[in-house]
Amino acid sequence: MTDLTKVIQDSRQRRASDVHVVRGLPIRIRVDGDLQDYDDHILTDAECEAYAKEMAGEEYSKIEKCGELDLAITFDGGIRCRINIFRQRGSVSSAIRLLSEKIPDLDSLGLPPAVQGFPALNRGIVLVTGETGSGKSTTLAALLDRINHNYPNHIVTLEDPIEYIYTPDRCTINQREIGTDTESYETGLRAILREDPDVILIGEMRDLNTIETALTAAETGHLVFATLHTNSAAEAIDRVVDVFPEGRQKQIRLQLSTTLMAVLSQQLLPRRTGGRVCACELMMVTPAIRNLIREGKTPQIISAISTSAAEGSITMDNALIQLYKNKTISAETARGAARDPEYVRKNTMY
Repeated sequence: MTDLTKVIQDSRQRRASDVHVVRGLPIRIRVDGDLQDYDDHILTDAECEAYAKEMAGEEYSKIEKCGELDLAITFDGGIRCRINIFRQRGSVSSAIRLLSEKIPDLDSLGLPPAVQGFPALNRGIVLVTGETGSGKSTTLAALLDRINHNYPNHIVTLEDPIEYIYTPDRCTINQREIGTDTESYETGLRAILREDPDVILIGEMRDLNTIETALTAAETGHLVFATLHTNSAAEAIDRVVDVFPEGRQKQIRLQLSTTLMAVLSQQLLPRRTGGRVCACELMMVTPAIRNLIREGKTPQIISAISTSAAEGSITMDNALIQLYKNKTISAETARGAARDPEYVRKNTMY
């Protein structure tokens, strides 16, 4: 059984993003989006359980009660990881996400230029969306760290689990972990409004109460950053509104139209030269888009994003075409990730 710290350190050297520990298989690591064997040793039930107990420590009993456990720990060498340990078919498996060794500088992420203006906002909601593993947490960490080094604010985060650890500079920072520091997003967010925050990070807007409190926080002069698991800006609007009963949706659209500042939607794609690159759709909320949100005309939002490039907006398809023309990704990658494959195909012809 290979020492777990060595596995993590080797995985970092191989540029892996994730490590999977499953009975009956070798340890597998994800490099540039694809899984590969770490070595040829087949894991036993006992080895999987031993790895899980090493990572979970005293919290291992929660797995026996609930069937899964989320946590984040730092291995020797300063490698911080987000971990999910879970039961499957009577065995214990682990999925380990390797986080960046340090919070990356916002300039290094290749995000649309208008994102540079987010830290200067003093109120409203900014949503970062995308599937699991699309880099949402990294983007948010870079944004908060930019605020930390430039503005004398109070930042309060609600995370499940805490991933990046900030070193306070100009900001006072309180990071609260769901299940450890507060019972839930709902209870933690209610308390936040009594903690004199300037900037609030919500790891995920999951339910009606969390979304409602986030909207209230933005209305009362706070800057709120949050994530959603949607693949586009328009989907994010519908996801927020659809959580509420039909009788309240008009009011929520009105609140959202006045508080939403931007939606950044991300996906990580294979780079031509190896590694991965972030492709981003950015919707800067203009007066025209505020009207569409208020009137429930979300299908027209994609068209509105296309016509508000002067404000910094860009559709995902145009971002993909840009990456192709810059020779960052292949035509096949661009077409495979497109919302409108035919439009992207026409603009990525050899």
